[in-house]
Amino acid sequence: MATDLQRRLLTLCAVRHEHRNMSWELIARIAQRDRGLDLLYRGELPENSSVARDSLPVLQSGLTDLTDAAQRVEDELLAAQRVGAHLVTVLDDDYPANLRLVPNLPPFLFVLGALRPDDALSVAVVGTRQASDDGLARAASLARQLVERGVTVTSGLARGIDAAAHKAALDNGGRTVAVIGTGITRCYPAEHAGLSEEIAQRGAVVSQFWPTTPATRYTFPRRNVVMSGIAQGTVVIEASRTSGAKMQARLAAEHGKQVFLLRSLVATQEWAQRMIKCETATAVDRVEDVVDRLASSDRVLRAGNQRSQLALDLL
Repeated sequence: MATDLQRRLLTLCAVRHEHRNMSWELIARIAQRDRGLDLLYRGELPENSSVARDSLPVLQSGLTDLTDAAQRVEDELLAAQRVGAHLVTVLDDDYPANLRLVPNLPPFLFVLGALRPDDALSVAVVGTRQASDDGLARAASLARQLVERGVTVTSGLARGIDAAAHKAALDNGGRTVAVIGTGITRCYPAEHAGLSEEIAQRGAVVSQFWPTTPATRYTFPRRNVVMSGIAQGTVVIEASRTSGAKMQARLAAEHGKQVFLLRSLVATQEWAQRMIKCETATAVDRVEDVVDRLASSDRVLRAGNQRSQLALDLL
């Protein structure tokens, strides 16, 4: 299921010392460099950042005995294989092009279904789990119009806005990608198991975690990083100031992605008004307002193939 290079990468991700882990973002950034894996296995971190300084003793100590790390990798690969998932890493050409362009990218993804090059033309449609009827209708309408224009709809498989966007994309014959907050062997919420299977058959379900990882408080914010990164932009339908969708809007802005806020959201939420005032987001009420700001898949793929990083050397 996994190549030797992929196993070497995953083994580094499994390194622990005194209950501390290596920074996976750091591993991902360095692994993409020329002979990056070799540098890591020599205990070298050629990056001038506080994360690198904190991770260096963990790496150097962990490299003295990789037995447990290697066994963890084999156990997790077997769990993924049992559910039919496959592995994509930053070492592979089919790693998502949009995601490769953010500095806090994950070193690997486990995927049910198939990611395609044309998924580079993608938009995340997100919002609250406690959505209003109007919010659900707006999410479904936007998702339908996006897939009609050949745009892949990305969301997080959560209740409310996410589920409405996924279902509308599928119902209208389009592509949709679910970025989940658990390992690929699990489904949260459980009632979306059928929806998850349908997405895997006609799109892709993606996880950045070890396959057996359960739903936890920390996994969902990390999921938002990937959901922002894997798309060209994020549209927020409905979200309060404490919503994960608000967090994703902030992450998307930090990633240099397009951030779109429905005018109905801007009219009612101060955080959305601040983003518009600061020019870190655009207020939209038509699908053309979104699509006209997207780059072509070919353009994104060219950037990804150059293995560009927006912030490779952190201060």
